[in-house]
Amino acid sequence: MKQAIVARTDIGMGTGKLAAQVAHASLSAYEKAGSSRRREWKSGGQKKVVLKATSERELHELSEIADREGLPNAIVRDAGHTQLEPGTVTTLAVGPAADDAVDRVTGELSLF
Repeated sequence: MKQAIVARTDIGMGTGKLAAQVAHASLSAYEKAGSSRRREWKSGGQKKVVLKATSERELHELSEIADREGLPNAIVRDAGHTQLEPGTVTTLAVGPAADDAVDRVTGELSLF
C-alpha cells in the first residue's frame, strides 16, 4: 500500500511551504480512508511518494480519476497566511490504497 501526494510546481512554494502542504494532504486523505485501509497502511510503514503537477487543473483531473476508482483523496487549499493567496490549490493526496490502484491515477507523474 502507498499514498501519492501530488504538488504543484507552477506556484513557487518554498521548501517549508511545500512540506506543510504535503503533510496537510497526506493527513486529509488518510482521514477519508476506511479504518481497515488505514490500519494496513500504518502497519506497512506508511509508504508515500511525492510527485509533480504543473497546474491546479491537473490536480482536479487526478482527483476526479481517484474518485472514479473509489480511492480516498484530498485536495488542499492554502489558508493564505504566508506565501500564497488564500484558497490557492497546492496539493492532492491519493490513497492510502494498493500500489497498483494509486499508480492507475498517478503513475505517469514525475518524482518531486
